[in-house]
Amino acid sequence: MERVSPEIVPQRKLSNGMVIPGIGMGTFGNDRYTSEEVSDAVYGAIEAGYRLFDCAASYGNEAEIGKVFAKAFAEGIVQRQELTIMSKVWNDMHGKGDVLVACARTLRDLRLSYLDVYMVHWPFPNYHAPGAHLEGRNPDAVPFSLEEYMTTWRQMERLVDLGLVRSIGMSNMTITKLEQVLPLCRIKPTVLEVEINPSFQQPKLFEYCKAHDIQLIAFSPMGSPCRPERDTEEGDVVTFELPELKKIAEAHCCHPATVCVKWAVQRGQIPIPFSIFEKEYVGNLKCTTEDFLSEEEMEILRKADKNARLIKGKVFLWEDAKDWRDIWDGEDEWNTL
Repeated sequence: MERVSPEIVPQRKLSNGMVIPGIGMGTFGNDRYTSEEVSDAVYGAIEAGYRLFDCAASYGNEAEIGKVFAKAFAEGIVQRQELTIMSKVWNDMHGKGDVLVACARTLRDLRLSYLDVYMVHWPFPNYHAPGAHLEGRNPDAVPFSLEEYMTTWRQMERLVDLGLVRSIGMSNMTITKLEQVLPLCRIKPTVLEVEINPSFQQPKLFEYCKAHDIQLIAFSPMGSPCRPERDTEEGDVVTFELPELKKIAEAHCCHPATVCVKWAVQRGQIPIPFSIFEKEYVGNLKCTTEDFLSEEEMEILRKADKNARLIKGKVFLWEDAKDWRDIWDGEDEWNTL
């Protein structure tokens, strides 16, 4: 296996002083692959030089990934302090006292004594079973509540106080929600994980987070071509088919996916692409260390934004919601260049 030295991988400094890798590996794959296939890929990625892994309780594979972490530590491939391990509390564990229970369960499954980053997965308690279709959505789903969210966040802050979590963050938030939440936070979020790729760049959210010293983490950095069917619609943009992206990929003799990763790292967000295939996950890491995109190419890609959200979150809709845009506070209409 080709190995990339972690020392040459770009790094990012968080607002609390933590320094973490500028690229990581996602672990959401259980809709297509077994937990063992995902965990085997994590082990291979550690060997290849990855030092950041994005996990979540809802992915259903933390126990298998925990075995891999323990194996890598025991074999001396990597030491615990060299890894940045992130996870997220699922939507059905937002109640008072539940977050601490959820974190304890994740720590047990991942075989860790602490997490580097722990995030609130979605800003409401609406949940669904793994692999659920739209008809399987929670009938008790409700819109965002500031009071309920802060109940969850106070528990996140408590985890930091207890030394169980080094840093806390948010996920799938909008500027509208952040404006309400941030003034009330005793411990500010260091990261925000959202969908970002060349066809959905969220420039206003990007600048907002930059101004508030919140590091963006980009899921679906390649446009999520294998996303769940429930999130697809006729006319969805295919990121890999962007003419500008294809032209730049041709100039660099690489796949458009590689350009997506290069663009993300050079722009400043942390991409967390996932693959079980060694050639792909090694290539994703290696491409961040060589053959950089030019300023002109970065500008071409900036202008190629289609403002096309692909992970719409339809399964979380509540009864009175008009459509999936309500989840995002209608910001897709103005979160453009």
